[in-house]
Amino acid sequence: MSVRMWILVALLAGSTAAVAMAQSDKQYVPQLADIMNAAQVRHQKLYLAGKARNWELAEFEVRQLAGNLRDAAVFYSGIPIDNVVTLAGGVNAVDDAINARDSQRFAKAFGELTAGCNQCHQSMGRAFIVMKQPSDQPFGDQQFSPKAEH
Repeated sequence: MSVRMWILVALLAGSTAAVAMAQSDKQYVPQLADIMNAAQVRHQKLYLAGKARNWELAEFEVRQLAGNLRDAAVFYSGIPIDNVVTLAGGVNAVDDAINARDSQRFAKAFGELTAGCNQCHQSMGRAFIVMKQPSDQPFGDQQFSPKAEH
């Protein structure tokens, strides 16, 4: 299933499935932080795969990242739809660049996706979680120093 289809499925089925699953004491619902930690790992792996021009791995990682974002939207209805749409656009742009095997387009789209992550964090009152272009270091895609006070 394409990244676009995953996002469409999440938007259409999200609210109903989330309510049903959350009300069932038999269904495990991962914490949002756990879903986002998985997304952070995918974010870094996606970047490194694209940087290395390993397009097959990048295709896999963008699908996995889209799945993490879909899960967040499905299980946590408090995430504004604008955030989901913004991130979907970024994921689709990265996916298009991967399919075109275009490193420059990938780098630009990846930067826009990362900016979308930060916009979402800000809108959710989590501006202290700042994503950036990854480095080769573990968790190299997150800024750990606090933002400067204005």
